Amino acid sequence: MQVKGKGKKKLYDDINITPMLDLAYVLLVIFIIMTTASVQGIKVNVPKASSSVSLAKPTTKAITVDSDGQVYLDTFPVTIDELESQLRSFKAVTPDFPVVIKGDRVAQFGRITEVLDACSRVGISQLGIVTERVKPS
Repeated sequence: MQVKGKGKKKLYDDINITPMLDLAYVLLVIFIIMTTASVQGIKVNVPKASSSVSLAKPTTKAITVDSDGQVYLDTFPVTIDELESQLRSFKAVTPDFPVVIKGDRVAQFGRITEVLDACSRVGISQLGIVTERVKPS
């Protein structure tokens, strides 16, 4: 005869949440990395200037003018008219979003002026120009 309770395996009645927390932490790290990489833009050779306050925020739009005079909104090439219409649609959603302009060192000043005029027509009040910091000698 078998004694009651002997030989039977005990059932677990609790849930181990450690693997679930590990997954949550990994997802949190992935989301943090993806949101910080959202405003990359096109790599250009920017001029040097003194240190200034950065406007970089997750809602910041980056407008880039490369050495050939091509204009990019974030990483997408646009014309001045397309730039203005897209900035208007962003302004309708977020009325006070900042814009940073990155111009290549050898870019035509007239092209950068057209971008500044488009921002002015849309009514963007937070506008910054990206420069490279001067290294102390």
